[in-house]
Parts: sequence; C-alpha cells; structure tokens
Amino acid sequence: MTQGYLNLVLHAHLPFVRHVDRDDRLEERWLFEALTESYIPLIQVFQQLLREEVDFRVTLSLSPPLLSMLSDGLLQSRYRRYLQGLLTLAASELDRTESDPVFHGLAEEYQRRFTAVYDFFDRYHGNILTALRELLQSGKVELITSAATHAFLPYIDTDEALRAQIATAVSVFEDNFGTRPRGIWLPECAYTPRVLPILREYAVRYFFVDHHAFATAQPAPVFGIHSPIVTDAGIAAFARDEECSRQVWSSEDGYPGDYDYREYYRDIGFDLDLDYLQPFIHPEGIRFNTGFKYYRITGRDVEKQPYDFLQAREKAALHAGNFLFNRQRQIEYIRGEIGRLPIVTAPYDAELFGHWWYEGPIFIDMLLRKMHYDQDEIATITPSEYLDLYEDYPRCQLSFSTWGRNGYGEVWLNGSNDWIYPALHECEHMMRRVANRHSNPSEQVRRALNQAARELMLAQSSDWAFIMDTKTAVDYAVSRTKQHVNRCIALLAMVEAGEIDTDFLSDLERIDNLFPSVDYQVYRTDDTPPAPCDAVSTAAFEPLRILVLSWEFPPMSVGGLARHVYDLSRQLASQGCEVHVVTTAIGGYPLDETIEGVHVHRVRVRQPDGGEFIHFAFQLNLMMLDRCCDLIERDGLAFDLIHAHDWLVAVAAKALKQSFGIPVVATIHATEHGRNHGIFTDTHRHIHHREWVLTYEAERVIVCSSYMCDEVAGLFQLPSDKVDVIPNGVDKHVLAGPQRPDAVHVRHTSSPSLEPPYNHTVLFVGRLVREKGVQYVLEAAPSILEAFPNTQFVIVGKGPMFDELVRTSEQLMIRDHVVFYGYAEDEQRNELLRSADVAIVPSLYEPFGIVALEAMAAGTPVVVSDVGGLADIVQHGHNGLKAYPGDAHSIAEQVKRLLRDSTLRDEIAQTATKELSRFDWMTIADQTMEVYQKVIRKPLVQAVEA
Repeated sequence: MTQGYLNLVLHAHLPFVRHVDRDDRLEERWLFEALTESYIPLIQVFQQLLREEVDFRVTLSLSPPLLSMLSDGLLQSRYRRYLQGLLTLAASELDRTESDPVFHGLAEEYQRRFTAVYDFFDRYHGNILTALRELLQSGKVELITSAATHAFLPYIDTDEALRAQIATAVSVFEDNFGTRPRGIWLPECAYTPRVLPILREYAVRYFFVDHHAFATAQPAPVFGIHSPIVTDAGIAAFARDEECSRQVWSSEDGYPGDYDYREYYRDIGFDLDLDYLQPFIHPEGIRFNTGFKYYRITGRDVEKQPYDFLQAREKAALHAGNFLFNRQRQIEYIRGEIGRLPIVTAPYDAELFGHWWYEGPIFIDMLLRKMHYDQDEIATITPSEYLDLYEDYPRCQLSFSTWGRNGYGEVWLNGSNDWIYPALHECEHMMRRVANRHSNPSEQVRRALNQAARELMLAQSSDWAFIMDTKTAVDYAVSRTKQHVNRCIALLAMVEAGEIDTDFLSDLERIDNLFPSVDYQVYRTDDTPPAPCDAVSTAAFEPLRILVLSWEFPPMSVGGLARHVYDLSRQLASQGCEVHVVTTAIGGYPLDETIEGVHVHRVRVRQPDGGEFIHFAFQLNLMMLDRCCDLIERDGLAFDLIHAHDWLVAVAAKALKQSFGIPVVATIHATEHGRNHGIFTDTHRHIHHREWVLTYEAERVIVCSSYMCDEVAGLFQLPSDKVDVIPNGVDKHVLAGPQRPDAVHVRHTSSPSLEPPYNHTVLFVGRLVREKGVQYVLEAAPSILEAFPNTQFVIVGKGPMFDELVRTSEQLMIRDHVVFYGYAEDEQRNELLRSADVAIVPSLYEPFGIVALEAMAAGTPVVVSDVGGLADIVQHGHNGLKAYPGDAHSIAEQVKRLLRDSTLRDEIAQTATKELSRFDWMTIADQTMEVYQKVIRKPLVQAVEA
C-alpha cells in the first residue's frame, strides 16, 4: 500500500552553442557529450521500461536552448560526424588493445555502447525530439520547460524582459510538443515573487525551489518541504529534499564517488601519445576527453585500477536499493508527522546521470525497477498528479532564494561577473523603448526587433555568469556575453536610425537562429513614454557613418594597431555608428564581412618582403582608394569622416579628402623618429614625410599619451590645440581571472622533456625588436636567478631579434630558464599574463604600452621602463614599479623586489586593476566621438539617463 511518493525531476539544459562558420569549436562538444552519455542513454532507459510495462513517473525539464539545438539540422549533422568519429576511434582502440584482454574487453564494450547510441540517433533521423514526444505521449514522463535562455530571473531588471523569458519558453515548448507546459524549472531554482503574475498569465501550475525557501516562507508551511505550498497567485511550489540531494550530489559521501565507478578525469585523450590521438582530437593538437575511460575511481592517492562494467553495474543496483530503502524509512517517518501522503522531491541536473556519473542512467533504471517490482510502499509521481490529490495545500509567501552556493545569488553576482548587469539592464530598457515606438513595423523592422530580442535573451543566459564564477571557459563566456549585447545594441540603433543593414541582419538570423516564433512585442508596455535617444554610454551622440583606414585588422595583426582599431570600431558600432573598416586582405578570410556590427572590407595586396615594404604601402593605398571609391560612388555611402591610422594609409586618406571633401581624423600610434631615435636613412625619411602629410591633412590628430603629444607636436610643427590625447584601452573582463598555479610553468619549446619545478615566472610580451628592450630582460636574468634560482623567463612574440636573443641566453648560461614561446593567440597570451608573477615592459621607446595595461587587467604586477606612455600609466610603487630605460641592473632590482615581497605584489596588482576604468573602451569611444564632433561640428544629442 502506497505510503508516499517520490517526485524525480531531471533538469536538462545547455547554453546555446552553434558556430555556423566553424566546425571545430570545442564548446559544441558540450552538447555532443551530453547527448552520448546522458540524454540518449536516459531516453533508452525510459523506453525499455515502457516496453517491459514497468510503471514509473519522471519529470523532465527541457530548456529552450537545448530544444533549439536538438532540432537544428547543422548540429544534427555535426553530431552524426562526432559519433562516426567515436566509432572510428573504437575500431582503432580494438586494434591497439588486442594483446591486453582487460582493456580490449573495455574497448569492445565502448564500441557496443557507441554503436547503440548511433543506431538510436539514426532511427530517429537525427532528431531525438521525436523520442521525447513519444515519452510525453506515454503519460509516464512529464515534460516541462525552463526560462527562454536560462536567465537568472531575479537579476532581470524590467518586467517586460522577465515576461519575454517566460513567454518565449512557453512558445518554444508548444512549437515542439503541441501543448503548453504544466510546470517550469526556474533557472538555478532562483525564485523572485515578480515571476508569479507572469507564470499565471501563461497557465503554469508549478515550479521548484530549494529547501531553504520553505524554511523562510511566511507563514511557515505546516507540512514542511514534503508537500507543495501554493502562492497568492495560485501557483504551487515544490521544495528540493535535502537528504536526496546529499546522497547523490555530496562530494564526500555521494554515490558517484564510489571507488568502483568510472573515473571521469582519466581519459585516453590525455593518457595516450599525441601521434596516435592526432586523427581523433582537435586539428590544432588540443587534447580533450574522448569518452574512452579505462579506469575506475579506485581511491585517493593510489594507482588507478581498470574499470569493470559489470562490477559498476552491480554497485549502481546496490546504491539504487540503498536510495529506495532510505526513502521508505523517510516517508514512513514523515507520514506519521504530517498525516497525509508525503511527496519527496528529488531534482537533479540531467547531465549528472551519465556524463559526470557514468553509471547514473543505470542507477535510475534500477531504482525505477526496484520501486515497481520489489515493494509497494513508495511510488513515483509527477507534480501535476500530486497536485490533483488534495485541495488544501498551505498558502504561503516565498522570498528570493536559489539552489546555488550558500542558497542565494552570489554565484551569479560577484566580482568576476558583476560587470555584465549594467549592460544587460541597459539593453532591456532600450529594447522596451524601441519596441514601444514600433507597434506596426515593416517586415524588415520586425525582423530586426525579433533578432534584437534573441540577442538580448542570449546575453542574459545564466551560464555565462556561472562560467565566469567557476573560472572554466571564462574567455568564451565573456566573449559570448559581449557579442550578444553588442549585436542587440547595433540592431536597435539601426531600427532607430531607419537604416537597417540587411546583410548584418541576415547574418545574425543565420548565426543565432533559435526561437523562430519569438515576438519582440512582448517587450512593449503602455506606460513607458518614448525616449529621445537610446544610448549606452554616458554621453549620447548622433550616430555617424565612419570610414576607417588601417593596414592592420584582426586576424591580420603585426603589432597593437590591429587590436586598437578592432576594439574602437566595434565599440563605436555598439553605440550606433555605422563603421566601415578598409584594410589588408589575409588568406582564408572573406573580402567583405560584418564583425560585431563593423563592416570590414579587405583589399588584396602582395605581402611585403624585406625592402619592398614601401612599395607594398603604395600598392595598399591604391587598392584602398579603389575600394573606398566603390563604397562611396557605387554603394552610395556618404561618410561623415575618415579615421586614418598611421602613415601607411596617408595617401588614400589625402586623396579621399580631396576628391569627396570628407574630413580626416588621424591617429598616430608611433613615429619613425621615435622608433629609430632619429631619421637616418631614405626609408626613414620617406615614412617621416608620410607621417607629416597625414598630420597636415587631418583636421584633428589623436595620440595615446602626453609623451606622444609632445613628440608629434614637435616633429610635425602642429598647433597644440590640434592634438587630442586619448589613451589606448584594454578589455579587463576578457583578461581578468585568477592566477592558476597549474599554469605558472611553461614547457620549453626547445627542450620538450625539460620541466624544472619553477616557483616564479617573469613574462615579456611584445615584438622581438630592439626598441622593445627584451635584450635587457635577458641581461637582468642572471642577477634575478642568483636571488631566485627557480625562476623562468617566458618571452612571447616574434621578430628579427629572435636568433640574437637565443644566442644571448646561451652566452649568459641561462638558456634552461628561458622559454621562447613565439607568437601566442589571444587566449594563450591572456592565460600567460594571468599566470605570471611579474610582467615586464622594458621598452626603450613606447608611445603607450598596451601590454602593461593587459597585465594589470590580468591581475599581474608590472615592471616598466620609465619612458614614453608607460610613464603616464604607471606610478612607481602605487600601481607598478619603474626601471631606468636600457638598464638591466635597474630591471633586475625591481623584479627581485616584487618576487621577494608577495604582499607588495598583491597590493600593486589590486590597485592597478581598480584603476583601469579610465582605459575602458566605452570611455575611449566617447572621447573619440567628442573629437569627431569637433571635426564635423554636429550638435550633441541630449543624453538619456539609464
């Protein structure tokens, strides 16, 4: 006879990851691994139980991003290719392990399991939503939804944006399953009373909260957590049972930690030789989990023993029996206390079962079988069924709560991720204002507003803040947040300007293609008056159409110019400007594309070789001129001004100014005189003259430091009021992160087997040219090593001094302590900056010193030469240390001072990080817009307070 019920709830969610133009993004494996190890095995368990007529009930929450990915043809085809790769690896593993019966048997079992997954996927023609619909129709599995992009609902600012998350979720569910969901999984079980009227509006009957939400409820629930409560809106809330969670989730005594279970962190992707794995891992040689794991947990600090599938299955059955026994005793006790059939709510992330706990699906299978065959005291039930049992549930009011760390919101709002919310809230308000202004739009405007809604909701995903808190794929989470915010802002600005870039819009609809039925009108409200301007920066300007000329633009990157132009251009675009960058073509990239709202036009020019650089620059200007004339004459683009970066584009800038009357603003990033400490050759004189021409033709000249202001004004006889000082910027959110002890040590590229136990890392990042002063780092190294023998010096960059520097390190007998890392991609460079103890910028000539800012943003103390723009950035002993330029002894003393005093290191690093706000790109874009306004003399638009 039934004494009570188990409410088993599995929440299936992954962030929306779909990279149209790249099929090698490791983040897409999140979906593929979850499908292979969790989602498909769980569906197979439920289908087999149905075939055997085992009576059971399970509630399965499916988030809208997950549903969108599961139904996407592109991801389906990529997953098929992923499974085919697993089967190919399985065949290879059978051959490799043939002489070892134990591991050969394990490889055979993996081949069988992967084949079963492939056959299942093939049977449903790649769309497992069909299988989920079958489960829903069986009546044994209740499917429910979650918020549209799994946003952390309490931190959404406007009710309209909150409604959009719920309305879109219900719409996606209905599109996929033909019915509305009865319940909803509030992301992170994060409850705010503000959701109640919206849930009632969309006929949602119930949601889930953590157990402590009931502990603080008013009045206190008379049945505790073992009966739902009903809110004033008439919607029920079920509370998570603490005992169930502890038995499964606990890292100390939870079931998944049993020594007989499979070891998650031991995979052949990291165990086997790279030569063998090369065909099965990332094309760039990046190792990752393959799914072939041959060892069991075994125990702490002992040699891992081979995994045994049968032994693990037996243990899963044993744990299922133990879990059932505990629930029987728990319900027996609770029934006597509350006088009605209690319900024990056991919610878990679905990915726990199979992906993290490989035996998890077996555990659920065994549990449901034992409940059906071995007893009749406790039965599974869905929330909807339980709500139909009684009519007198306690009526209570709940307050803010989550199931996150410490029970509230600190995971999603702390120093690592708090920067995202001002931007998200501003987007919400912009979305609401613009939606209010367009009640009956054209089809194109409707498309743009719907896509802006998609981008806003994608930016609101709680996954990004969670990843920033856990310090896993931080760069990816930061990038995704910024991408979606910038796309949303750019689209709304286009709508307001009445000039929608249809190519840009179509690209975004192709890239972020989820939620086909989204309706921007959900953001409309009758009580918000139209605002005169939608601005995200502190100063609001009339949007401009800007033509940017730069010989460098990512991925074409030689120095810091490319990064500067990229960051400034995309920030201007995010503020509503239409920005067109004309730059040098690079192999493998389209001649025309839109990147984060910036229109990029590349021109083909044969790359320079030695003394041909001047000729290259001349040809580049001719090609740029042709492309710009096409934009103006053929495409009809009327540019407000030209922004020319450095002497390499001076000829084109001058010709465009004279031909079309477009004013020029020039940024001088460095001078030939400064680089060479004088003008000595014909090449020097040619470049110096081009710099003079550019500054003469420009209406305004921008430089990055007071040092450069004096240099440029003096060299080119410029009036002082023609020059504006605007610093370079740094994206501190991309660079910010904890120092990683496991990343401090860098393998020597020349000695792959050499890995000394380094305690300290001194890092240099820059071009290997004389003016960057890297030679003085090597000369300082012997003195540093004498005081701190276990120190490594990491030299990141390429350049003509490489061979000379290697010889110098050998002559100084420090080669074993020096890593010549070569060129580093952004993510690699950022990780090196975060992991170093000291970053050194020993330049002899430095107009600004962006590397110093990047190190500060990464939380690493800096030692810089007291020269150029570095003198503006660093205050000695406050936010960094200074050394005399070209003085190895001075450099060594400052580095040793930091290595000797960890308190000083921390204080300097923390101070530097706090003071980076003046180098924020939004501020820099505002200052640049002020310069533009001086040139075109357009009045400022009245700023709107956020």
